[in-house]
Amino acid sequence: MKISAQDEYGLRILLRIGRSDSEDGLSIPQLSELEGLSASYVAKLTRTLRLAGLIQSTRGQKGGYVLSRPPEEIRINDVLAALGGVLFDDGFCEGHSGAFRICTNSVDCSVRSLWRVVQQAVDQVLNQVTLADLMGSEGLSNLALQRVVNHLNRVAEMEA
Repeated sequence: MKISAQDEYGLRILLRIGRSDSEDGLSIPQLSELEGLSASYVAKLTRTLRLAGLIQSTRGQKGGYVLSRPPEEIRINDVLAALGGVLFDDGFCEGHSGAFRICTNSVDCSVRSLWRVVQQAVDQVLNQVTLADLMGSEGLSNLALQRVVNHLNRVAEMEA
């Protein structure tokens, strides 16, 4: 599995906006300079984030982008879904049928079962992580993420 550049940079831009102290937000040129990305790529990413309802633009000469809601309410799974989609969805098999119109394993596929379980595990973790969990230092983020893992382990133990 690979995390796309769009996922990485989009999340970094969202974090940068969330960490900003400015009420006017951060402009595309500011985000471009801070993240070392082209202004056109930042514009593309901010448009995607805005259309997903994660950020909003502020008007005026000093206008820019701000979070549309508190970082505690922005789930990372929603961010990644907006930026690039999920790892596995129901249409996945149709796009990987080889030279055939229908996959030769469409009726009985153990690989499909694997991808569904992987997607469920990823969703379970990313639905528990918010933007706020990632806004601190790496050490603080590690602590927050470890709490998520511990919580999920306790839930799994109770279900067993």
